[in-house]
Amino acid sequence: MWNVPNSLTVLRIVLAPLLVVVLLTEFPDKEIWGLVIFLIAALTDALDGMIARRTNRITVTGAMLDPIADKLLISAAFISLVGLDLAPAWMVTLIVGREFAVTGLRLIALERNVPISANVWGKAKTTTQIIAISLLIFGSHLGSLQVLGPVVLWLAVILTVISMVVYFWQNWDIVRDAEA
Repeated sequence: MWNVPNSLTVLRIVLAPLLVVVLLTEFPDKEIWGLVIFLIAALTDALDGMIARRTNRITVTGAMLDPIADKLLISAAFISLVGLDLAPAWMVTLIVGREFAVTGLRLIALERNVPISANVWGKAKTTTQIIAISLLIFGSHLGSLQVLGPVVLWLAVILTVISMVVYFWQNWDIVRDAEA
């Protein structure tokens, strides 16, 4: 269970509440430290899966913890941004709600031994969310480029909705069968 990929996943879980503390308190240079913490955590997301696949260290624990860690980090960051008045609550509710909905779909599918892997829309959504969060955290240091944060957030919301629709469309038979 305790291997490098799983350790990176656990690190991401630990960094999520630290990010909230740094962003929502009077921490000195909180934007810089918040961005550093967030980017390190996002990097662990990219590294854990890559290392697990390349070293053949894929574990059930890692497969279960990784999506939880991802959702915890993204949700913590976005909710903090709402608390800082840097992101509209309705957008964050939509983003976090999508994460719960797709996780529910994956759990239903897993009950039927049908794994649902990330697709191109989900990966694009995650990438734009990471960029949006980074730009919003660091926005006050970007001068006239500060407008990029809200623009990329809109793109993240659009991709969030598209990815949710695609996941449910591609797996509707699982949802339909769950109701039977």
